[in-house]
Amino acid sequence: MSTNIITAEGHQALKQELDHLWRVYRPEITQKVAWAASLGDRSENADYQYNKKLLREIDRRVRYLRKRLEDVKVVAYSPEQEGRVFFGAWVEIDNDEGEILKFRVVGYDEIYGRNDYISIDSPMARALLKKEEGDEVVVQTPTGEATWYIARIHYGVSQA
Repeated sequence: MSTNIITAEGHQALKQELDHLWRVYRPEITQKVAWAASLGDRSENADYQYNKKLLREIDRRVRYLRKRLEDVKVVAYSPEQEGRVFFGAWVEIDNDEGEILKFRVVGYDEIYGRNDYISIDSPMARALLKKEEGDEVVVQTPTGEATWYIARIHYGVSQA
């Protein structure tokens, strides 16, 4: 991960995740740990051990999110970006085999759980940067070069 940039939507999602973990999920698991501990022998208490482990994982994620939110820079849309691929762009590309891909170029923290987002650090995003609709793009892949054509570029929250 070489970039510390994020879209406004991605930043908001990280803040919401942190808020949910800290205010809702962690107190719920803490309550379960206290209940399991009250049952006695903790060494053979699966509920206690599992929830203690879960609590450590939550705390680890909370620490990561707090640090990450301090480190990232929110990159806002600018009208000068129109017509070219920059951070936050929705891009539709196709190739000579008739394959069509649609995705958004976003920060590293935003791609997980999404198959329509790619990291700004990916070879595809790097090859597309500053290109315009109609441009041919050659992307280096592990299996060799792949040629794609930019069909559409737009900015906004959704693909619509």
